[in-house]
Amino acid sequence: MELFELEGHEYIELNNLLKITGLCESGGRAKSLISEGQVKVDDKVELRKRCKVRKGQVVEFNAQKVQVS
Repeated sequence: MELFELEGHEYIELNNLLKITGLCESGGRAKSLISEGQVKVDDKVELRKRCKVRKGQVVEFNAQKVQVS
């Protein structure tokens, strides 16, 4: 599991997290994958592209997990 440190902010939007961590090659691709139901937040499918991901949450895509800390 990869760790992503959230510095100076309360949250990060899901599509931006996927792009920044390299799980998706672009923000557009991230939005597309989210709307297709391929991304989970805390083991639940998340369809909101701009879902606010906060510290302690785990995002999963393509058998890879990122924990926000």
